[in-house]
Amino acid sequence: MEFSGKTILLTGAAGGLGTEVAIAFAEHGGRVLAVDIDDAKIAALLQRAAALPSGRIRVERIDLLQPDLVRSRMTALATDGDGIDIVINNAAIYPSKAFEAYTLEEWDAVHRVNVISAVANVQAALPGMRRKAWGRIINVSSITFFGGWANLAPYVTSKGSLVALTRAWAREFGADGITANCIAPGAFPTDAEKIHPDPEGYTRFVLDHQSIKRRGAPRDIAEAMLFLASDRAGFITGQTLSVDGGWVMQ
Repeated sequence: MEFSGKTILLTGAAGGLGTEVAIAFAEHGGRVLAVDIDDAKIAALLQRAAALPSGRIRVERIDLLQPDLVRSRMTALATDGDGIDIVINNAAIYPSKAFEAYTLEEWDAVHRVNVISAVANVQAALPGMRRKAWGRIINVSSITFFGGWANLAPYVTSKGSLVALTRAWAREFGADGITANCIAPGAFPTDAEKIHPDPEGYTRFVLDHQSIKRRGAPRDIAEAMLFLASDRAGFITGQTLSVDGGWVMQ
């Protein structure tokens, strides 16, 4: 299978998008280190994983708000066995309020989870990737980075940081056979949408802006990630791919 022998580190692995990504890579032969801390969502992920061969998905409960813990645990995972081949930085928190209402502590929390954990993940995996002269880094940004959303300043800023890191890593690691790309999901019906007070109105808003007149499904994200992680995308790096039904066009 395409990812047989590959180890994938996936944060936010039990969320609405993460679960489908974890299952997709496992179905294609990968060994997924599924990082999350939500017990209910982890249970649902493991229930789905039960249909897969044993060992394809291994849950790692790591609190991404604790940078020192993240660094030590990710380093341990990267030195266990043959290392980490693919890093997918998907975890995010997304408080919503007016810019002036955010505390500095809230800004710090968003960037710890959404950005600093990504840095720690890549630092941990990088030596093994360089040793193999092969590696894939996929960051999850958001179309909110392109503008049009109020009350999400820390989240949008963190997603912009991931776009910047994607480009910096692509330039720095390319000679080592490592690619770094970014996916910017559009509006998907996951828990993130629960911050909207009018779900039906929000769905109309989404479909009005998309060129494709259906809601996105988590599998749409998973398929894009499978491609970017594969050898078929070996000459693609430093790019941000919007998977949004034709909302943002660059």
